[in-house]
Amino acid sequence: MTWRRQLGLLLRRVGFDLQRYNPDIGTPLDRRLKLMRHHEVNVLFDVGANTGQYARGMRNRGMTGRIISFEPLSSAFAALAEAARRDSSWIVQNIALGDRDGEGEINIAGNSQSSSLLKMLPAHLERTPQARTVGTERIRIRRLETVMPDLLRSGDRPFLKIDAQGYERSVIAGGGARIADFVGIQMELALIPLYAGETLLAPMILHIESLGFVLMSLEPGFCDTGTGQLLQTDCVFFRP
Repeated sequence: MTWRRQLGLLLRRVGFDLQRYNPDIGTPLDRRLKLMRHHEVNVLFDVGANTGQYARGMRNRGMTGRIISFEPLSSAFAALAEAARRDSSWIVQNIALGDRDGEGEINIAGNSQSSSLLKMLPAHLERTPQARTVGTERIRIRRLETVMPDLLRSGDRPFLKIDAQGYERSVIAGGGARIADFVGIQMELALIPLYAGETLLAPMILHIESLGFVLMSLEPGFCDTGTGQLLQTDCVFFRP
């Protein structure tokens, strides 16, 4: 057994993997960042921010523009606000984005990040029992086109990231005609139904392309650890 194989096996035992890195191809995150730089993105709308994981990752990779994070769940928002406290270019709002201005009830998942305005289906729960609903919370909901005028400036080139656990189409609907203001969109989409009423991968791709965007990258996400089946993937779209 070569030393490379021995090292690879040792790293896998502690949760890491050793692979050759090709700078021309890069990782899915490298491709996303390259696309964002190519399209001159300078504002990130982080919808479904949870505790700020996505925004922190972008900052750590060198994004210097404004970040506007939306998180409706009070417990996650407290952690999000703390994460953004020392970053003057990171704005946080304790609301959900949807297809109406009003209030709603969010289902709180045991693992927080799986919380959703939609009901979780057995297919999701069977694969992640820790995501079962442990309570509900009343939250504020705003349309994207309602909040955008106060958040965008002349010359902004915004990118819309949506991680809304099945509620993505409602977020897009709430953007109305102002979806055209975004140069790119990233959303986590399911290959099988995981939440009641969600729009699955194939029809959502067609819908986003009908709005003038082109699918330019895929980032594998949630999978069935028992079978290896991919259940969700992040799709990255940009205007051509």
